[in-house]
Amino acid sequence: MTLRLKSPALAFICNMLLAYAVCFVCRLAYLFENWPVLSQGISWAALPNIAKGSLLFDTSALLYTNVLYALLMLLPCHLRESRAWQSVAKWMFVAVNSLCAFINLGDAVYFKFTGRRTTCSVFQEFSNEGNIISIFFDEIVNHWYLVLLGIAIAALLSLAYVRPSAFSRPQSRLAWFRYYALAVIAFVIYIPLMIGGMRGGLTTATRPITISNANQYVNRPADAALVLNTPFALIRTISKKSFSDPQYFAREELDDIYTPLHVPADSASFSPRNVVVLIVESFGREYIGAYNERLEGGAYKGYAPFVDSLYSRSLSFDYTFCNGRKSIDGMPSVLCGIPMFVEPFFLTPASMNRVGGLARSLGDKGYETAFFHGAQNGSMGFQAFARSSGFGAYYGRTEYDADSRFGGEDDFDGTWAIWDEPFLQFYAAKMSEMKQPFMTAVFTASSHHPFVVPEAYRDTFPDDGVNVIHKCIRYTDHSLRRFFQTASRQPWYKNTVFVFTSDHTNISDHAEYQTDLGSFGAPILFFDPSRELFEPGRRHCIAQQIDIMPSILGLLGYDEPYVSFGKNLFATPDSATWAVNYNNGIYQYVKGDYLLQFDGKAPRAVYNIKTDWLLTDNILGQVPEQDDMLRSLKAVIQQYMERMIEDRIVP
Repeated sequence: MTLRLKSPALAFICNMLLAYAVCFVCRLAYLFENWPVLSQGISWAALPNIAKGSLLFDTSALLYTNVLYALLMLLPCHLRESRAWQSVAKWMFVAVNSLCAFINLGDAVYFKFTGRRTTCSVFQEFSNEGNIISIFFDEIVNHWYLVLLGIAIAALLSLAYVRPSAFSRPQSRLAWFRYYALAVIAFVIYIPLMIGGMRGGLTTATRPITISNANQYVNRPADAALVLNTPFALIRTISKKSFSDPQYFAREELDDIYTPLHVPADSASFSPRNVVVLIVESFGREYIGAYNERLEGGAYKGYAPFVDSLYSRSLSFDYTFCNGRKSIDGMPSVLCGIPMFVEPFFLTPASMNRVGGLARSLGDKGYETAFFHGAQNGSMGFQAFARSSGFGAYYGRTEYDADSRFGGEDDFDGTWAIWDEPFLQFYAAKMSEMKQPFMTAVFTASSHHPFVVPEAYRDTFPDDGVNVIHKCIRYTDHSLRRFFQTASRQPWYKNTVFVFTSDHTNISDHAEYQTDLGSFGAPILFFDPSRELFEPGRRHCIAQQIDIMPSILGLLGYDEPYVSFGKNLFATPDSATWAVNYNNGIYQYVKGDYLLQFDGKAPRAVYNIKTDWLLTDNILGQVPEQDDMLRSLKAVIQQYMERMIEDRIVP
């Protein structure tokens, strides 16, 4: 039986308190679904701040999403108490808040892959995908308990909803006056409270809160997702401005501190070699035993024996990072030297700027260039970006199916793309048809949700991994072995420099890879079969995806200016190497022994990554290098923002 209160305003307050309770339940579900990552920031001392921040963002989200419901309940009009009016109000409240609950619960699953709350960029990211519905239903089956929780929440909202009493006609003019006076007062009081709640405060100094404000209530950027809620993240990123010049330095001073413009020495002499870039889906550094010789007391073997062997024949680095957490972050970082700051580069207006990159730079030198991705042509926007960044040809599922040497229904994984093994064989075959020198890149797909392998390999690779992705990693590792076996028999092989990396990391089961920095741990290997350009080995320094482009161009003696936000690892002393990434509103800068976290206005934390890999001891203000690191990071951010705004990402 529905509870009734005499005053519509009191009924409204009771129902909004019910909506707050729903937000609390959804946040608990979000926490427990992602307990290995989010629990690291939970302590008794941290709870008051987390609760305060959660209340702030829930208030903003609830006021946005329930604005029409508030109007129906508080409008100074006696019709609001009629049966029909209240029926509309009730079902609007139930429908809107149930939808918000399902959005929050669904995002609890997606957090595992992105490390942050979902924003509006997700609609662009998957706008070209035809398999989203099937993936959605797969996740409903896999996370049935969250579906049941969502249904229970919807039922609770309906059963516990409070209605105002039916309208009782006042018997005198004074009673009429009192009725409307109280209704108007309630409405007038609510308007500024609503505006203040949406903005995050009532003072004139308060700016509307954004996603990045969540970091002031947590100790780690990853925990910002716990304070936030997904409806707020979606609402506040509608038509969001991706670039804003922070104006930390004057232009002349800025260029002296840091510039992404690479100008070769007069003595540079271009010596062409083929370049092959392997961007392997979700192949985080955690899965590779060779990178983790101290993990599990030295007993950890990983899931990629072939990549372990490639590691022993390649140039590697102690600390290697991706510059984003999504596939659409990986391509610009690896191929164009453009990191992800705020939003994925090619989901922003700057994607329409003139874009340089490996393909364009080497294409201008007469290279034949091609990009390969086994998904449906147009998937993830990769085809458009490949074209805009200078690749002369694109080979996707359409071209694969049209090749009489390949094709067949069994080669498609049924969800995303051609299985890695046949597509990498296709990749090797097409390169053998290209004129040397060539530059190519391939983006694999099999080590991806829904984490399955071809039927023929179901019993080949053991299910001894902790996470569902581990079997896929074994299959992709096998596919890479087969690719290199085929490539090694081709005439172009020894005249080729190979780069191996991943687009981003994925599901993790070791605490070292669940920190704000560890979640960006991606492999980076340079492999020269001829050993003429460099010797294999491990350098005790830092490398990142945006270093790949300048390192390759430097290795080839490229003699034209170009823009890349990374550095040439082959010309940079170990002590001068660094890495940068962006995590839930926090910029992270790694150099030497330290990680600096910066919110755009002030430093938030400093950690010693060599002695405190779990990032538990914040030594902010205790490190002499902090000021120089902050100055360098500010310069990187300002150069990025200015060049995006001014269309200066090519010379």
